[in-house]
Amino acid sequence: MRHIRPAAVASLGLLLTATAAAQRAPAQTSTAAVSELRDTAELYAADRRAVLRRYDVEYSPIRRERLRSFNDEWRERLERIDFDALSQEGRIDYVLLDNELRYQLALLDREENTFEQMSPWLPFAGTIMELEESRRRLEPVEPAALARTLAGLAQEIDSVRTATADAWSAGESSGTRAGPRLTRVVARRAAGAVSELGRTLERWHGFYSGYDPLFSWWTAAPYQEVDEALEGYGKFLRETVVGIRPGEPEPIIGDPIGAEGLRADLEHEMIPYTVEELIAIGWREFAWCEAELVRASREMGYGDDWKAALEQVKRSYVAPGDQPQLVHDLALEAVDFVESRGLLTVPPLAKEIWRMEMMSPERQVVSPFFLGGEVIRVSYPTDEMEHEAKLMSMRGNNPHFSRATVHHELIPGHHLQGFMTSRYNTHRRVFGTPFWTEGWALYWEMLLWDLGFPRTPEDRMGMLFWRTHRAARIIFSLRFHLGEMTPQEAVDFLVDRVGHERANAEGEVRRSFAGDYPPLYQAAYMLGGLQFRALRRELVDSGAMTDREFHDAILRGGGMPVELVRARLTGAGPTRDYEARWRFAGDPGR
Repeated sequence: MRHIRPAAVASLGLLLTATAAAQRAPAQTSTAAVSELRDTAELYAADRRAVLRRYDVEYSPIRRERLRSFNDEWRERLERIDFDALSQEGRIDYVLLDNELRYQLALLDREENTFEQMSPWLPFAGTIMELEESRRRLEPVEPAALARTLAGLAQEIDSVRTATADAWSAGESSGTRAGPRLTRVVARRAAGAVSELGRTLERWHGFYSGYDPLFSWWTAAPYQEVDEALEGYGKFLRETVVGIRPGEPEPIIGDPIGAEGLRADLEHEMIPYTVEELIAIGWREFAWCEAELVRASREMGYGDDWKAALEQVKRSYVAPGDQPQLVHDLALEAVDFVESRGLLTVPPLAKEIWRMEMMSPERQVVSPFFLGGEVIRVSYPTDEMEHEAKLMSMRGNNPHFSRATVHHELIPGHHLQGFMTSRYNTHRRVFGTPFWTEGWALYWEMLLWDLGFPRTPEDRMGMLFWRTHRAARIIFSLRFHLGEMTPQEAVDFLVDRVGHERANAEGEVRRSFAGDYPPLYQAAYMLGGLQFRALRRELVDSGAMTDREFHDAILRGGGMPVELVRARLTGAGPTRDYEARWRFAGDPGR
């Protein structure tokens, strides 16, 4: 009989309980209904976190196989639920969980392929991984044998470094003459893996050293040799191959996932468009923005030269020290605007608790504008920054630009989002998506524009700058991942076609491609905004819901692909084998 872990029993028990409860209760479509699978989703998230804590060796095949079996087991359990007996909220969670499980399996395949691309330059990785996995299994150690293993490791790492350095200096860019070429993309990834392997080995050694005298006696010297070899090899990859110089900004390289990776991510986000169609949508929105920029420029007296008008707007920055007051005033103005028009409910506590901090010069290199949530982090120059950096920071955060970013970060944007999702349907956090998170905040930029929030042509120029930037993000991020645009071309695009300061454009592209954000994150702003705008037209403009009902229902429902927000609010579906089909942006060719 197959052994079932206690956690698995608990998981299965909750799933079957959820099915029984669903069979006793009629289906509900109310946005206030409680999902029968709420506990199930929370249990999945808790179990997954536990597995990741136990199997914490990055790129380890053992970790990968455990996660595969974990997700396969959960899919089997999910299939045992009587889908037809679930309420609307339960069906939503069923589809969300199934979608997440399938995507996690796809990501494991992607991780395996990613590691295979690095493996010619990391032949020693498996030995280090197995040392830590053996410790996790609490297997007995033989210090003398481990000392021999460590000595061999140090020699192997030095040998790989020498061979790679010789090939690189000879212009072959490969570890062996017959092997694959070492690109800067793969080298940057491998350098990160080397650093992680060093931390893994440090954890392994630190567990025994000092507690086991015989272990320390045998392994102290060879461990130090391995640690120095890893450090030297990582430094070679970073500085010689990738081109990262100490004290200088890291070159923008990125790690494109290709057409197949984009298709898998779009399927997970329930976006029923091809990558090419999305790029066409980006160009369509970009053209609308350019036309509006010209119209505002004419009103400002600059004719069709909207770049000259934009330059005038950039010069309207406030004096050093005055930016916090500007942000405060813009935040209150946005709250008053949405409340006075009855657009949504803003809890008094949400208005009370948001706070402000100033961003460090180091952080501004990557995030030259605002970051937000309950704490809005304001980017503005400090006294130690160089003169040109100060000017670019002030120009890029002028009052008219900030008019579109403060409400994006606070209310009704990210702060209100976080406030509500921490109080309603919290089990859906595991299903969060930037199309919901960033799309919501960008949607409000669109809606406030339509409702007259920008009072002057200068205000419109400021809001249009950001809207143009979001359209540009669709274009340059997707084309980068397709291999059709380099990071430098993306920077030039933002400078020439959007009007960014070059340093700010570099910061934006660096932020997009540094690996801290999922590949579709930058495209999700405007595409998610278009989804929410299309849904509002369907439900509010038709009279089916008021603005307040519509917006409150979205925030109380929790984060999820916007297509399922639509299914949830309309009561249509989803089916057990649900597939995305909502063409929210119309024909991208028009």
